[in-house]
Order: sequence, then structure tokens, then C-alpha cells
Amino acid sequence: MRVFVTGASGFVGSAVVKELLDNGHEVLGLVRSDKGEEQLAATGAEIYRGDVNDLPFIQKGAAACDAVIHTAFNHDFSRFKDNCEDDRKVIEALGDALAGTGKPLVVTSGIGLLNNLGRLGTEDDTVPGSDAIPRAASEEAAFATAAKGVNAYAVRLPPSVHGAGDHGFVPMIIDMDREKNESAYLGEGNNKWPAVQRFDAAALYRLIVEKQPELKILHAVAEEGVAFKEIATAIGEGLNIPVVSKTGDAAAAHFTWFAHFAAMDCAASSAKTKAALGWEPKGTGLIDDIKNAGYLA
Repeated sequence: MRVFVTGASGFVGSAVVKELLDNGHEVLGLVRSDKGEEQLAATGAEIYRGDVNDLPFIQKGAAACDAVIHTAFNHDFSRFKDNCEDDRKVIEALGDALAGTGKPLVVTSGIGLLNNLGRLGTEDDTVPGSDAIPRAASEEAAFATAAKGVNAYAVRLPPSVHGAGDHGFVPMIIDMDREKNESAYLGEGNNKWPAVQRFDAAALYRLIVEKQPELKILHAVAEEGVAFKEIATAIGEGLNIPVVSKTGDAAAAHFTWFAHFAAMDCAASSAKTKAALGWEPKGTGLIDDIKNAGYLA
């Protein structure tokens, strides 16, 4: 199978590329920089150099392949809503290129959209609309394309997709904690984040394009919920700084724009995903990676 991968040099996308190549597939990888091109060339994947927001260009890449895995996303939180709407347009364009072909389109969404349910989130749960949570635009777009005859899937990634080279939420927290010389959590710190090692997540994307299950929303969840206090404790011990609870103004001062994410309580199950695909995560846990995978260097 020849698979078009957007974000092919990114943290998740590069793991997907490796997983596909290791399992006998061909990859056409979208990259936008010299560094990304150099990184992708070393894998043996075919390079497709350009901008994910050049819609005719990505449609051409999609049409030339047997499946599409879309992992690209602009994580500039200063223009988050705009980025989410840009992603909607990208997914709509990819869908238009695949409509009626039966070829799978796998897009990326987030478990964090299922915040504060008071129970484990499942693949059956519907996310709030993008009018309330902008990041829901990607999932909305995926299933709008399905209504047009696209074989669309959404992979919900946890707040932490972890491993060596991570530049996501946990490294952001570590940077804040270093600056403030305290490792903080909110209140009692019992709010939970699900997590997955990035190569386990990559295996899930591969299994979807190979098996094309009836289940259309899939959860890349290895650990259903790691208490935020555990994350803060691992960071504090690793940096040799105090681990403290914060609330109110003190919490806002510590976490600033990240306070919403630090408060997320979105424990989730992947039982249906595992049953549908035989997916079994094998990687290390989040706390082990924080301690041993270079996060605290």
C-alpha cells in the first residue's frame, strides 16, 4: 500500500512513517522544510515538499496514493482557532480528493475534547461542537467528508503522546516548572491525563489503513489516566524542585495560557479500538519516559 502522510517529519508523523515502512508499505511524505526533507530522505520514504495549506497540492498527493494519514497540525496556540479552521479546510480538501474511491482517510483528533465527563471517555462519545471547542473542527470535517462517500476515520490522541524527542505538553510543563522553580499541580492533582507512547500510536494508524475497521473513531490510549500530581511529582523529583499544589491566582500565574490544559480531566478507554484492530500497546508508560527518555536533561 502507498500511503500519503502529512506532517511526515513531525513527532507523531515520523513515527507513522517508520511504522509503515517497517511493515512493507510505501510512503509519500509531506514536508515543508529543508530539515524535514533531510529527515525524511534518511528513512527511504518518497519526499513531497510543500505546504499542507496548499490545497490543490495536497489533493494531488492524496490522489496518487492508496490511503491518507493526516498528522500535520500547526500548534501555535496564539492563533489556535485559526489553525483549527485551517485544519478543517485541509481535511475537506483531502476528502474531496478521495470521495467515492473507498480509500481510507485517517485524521487526527484529541481525547482532550472529552473533558470532565466524570467517567472514562469512549469511542462512542461525541465531542462538543467547534463553536465551543475549536479543536473539534478536525473531527467535524472528517465526518462531513464521510457524508460525501469518504472512508474516513478519526484517531483521538491523548494529551501526552510521549517518548524521546517529545515537544508537546509535558515538555511545555517542564519549561514552566524550570522557570518558576516549582513543579505545580492544580488542587489535589487528581485530574487524569491518558497517554500513549508515540510508536504505539503509530502502530494504530497503520492498523487502521490495513484493516479499515467498521469502527470510525479510535482511541490511541495505552494508559487510561495518569494523575496530574504523578506527572508533577516525577518532574519535581527529576529537577530537584518543590512539588506544590496551586489554586486560583497562583495557579494562573504558574501555568498562564496552559492552565486549561493543566486542569484537563479526560481519562479514556481504548477497549473498542483494541477489540476492532487487535491493537496492543507495548511501549513504556508516561512516568517512566519522563524519568528516562531525556525529558529532564
